Amino acid sequence: MAATRKRKLFCELSPWTYQISRKKCILLRHVQDFFSREKLACDKSMERLPVLIYRHGSLIRRRLGNTEMHLQENKAVNLSLAAPCVNGILIKPGEIFSFWKLVGPDDKQHGYKKGLTISKGQASQGYGGGLCQFTNLIHWMVLHSDLKIVEHHHHDGLDLFPDYHRQIPFGTGTSIVYNYLDYRFRNDTDNTYQLLVFTDGEYLRGELRAERPQSCSYHIHAENEFFSRENGIVFRNGSVVRETIDKVTGVCIKCETIRRNHARVMYDPSGLDIRDVESQK
Repeated sequence: MAATRKRKLFCELSPWTYQISRKKCILLRHVQDFFSREKLACDKSMERLPVLIYRHGSLIRRRLGNTEMHLQENKAVNLSLAAPCVNGILIKPGEIFSFWKLVGPDDKQHGYKKGLTISKGQASQGYGGGLCQFTNLIHWMVLHSDLKIVEHHHHDGLDLFPDYHRQIPFGTGTSIVYNYLDYRFRNDTDNTYQLLVFTDGEYLRGELRAERPQSCSYHIHAENEFFSRENGIVFRNGSVVRETIDKVTGVCIKCETIRRNHARVMYDPSGLDIRDVESQK
């Protein structure tokens, strides 16, 4: 029996239908936010809150596989445009941080350039490309806090580029698309938090600050990482674990797996230490 052809989605029929679908998703998110009773953070202060919760720096220009370096230069421009939109934002008790609500459209009309994007599991180009590095930075800092992540999207199931000076565990990244794939977190505490972010030409730098210290600290690390070959396909495996540590006693009071990775390797796996799963059956 002949294989049944998978029916294409409306957005896959042509570039025109894709744009229609995209604009529909953007409009729906605007409508949802308009009628939502949730309060999105909007107040800013350039006066630093007194307590540093976490600080991180992310190298802007990186060699990612065979991607062209001019896309990295364009990413630097995009990050420099977006950073001031978020810098100084206060997340008060009960408020939700929304990346896109603060940054706005990342299109050509707003000065953004074509940078690296991920489309259908492959490296591509698009206006505003590279801004996921911004939400990666924010996400990594938020993981070290009492804040609750309420919207987070991944580049699921794919390991797109070999590691290049990796600082944080694989699987802690984010995927964003204006405005319907957002990165959001909520402040369920009675403490006010603040994000400070800026670019210095080489790094995107960020600080998460608060009015008062947290009672716990957090440690995020990778466990059981390995590459496997399954039916001729190479996968990256492992877990991302988050430990909650009582600051007074130093005791880990909670340990949770926040991510399990089984991602197909999309680059040349030569040189990787790979377990042949088939041979172990």
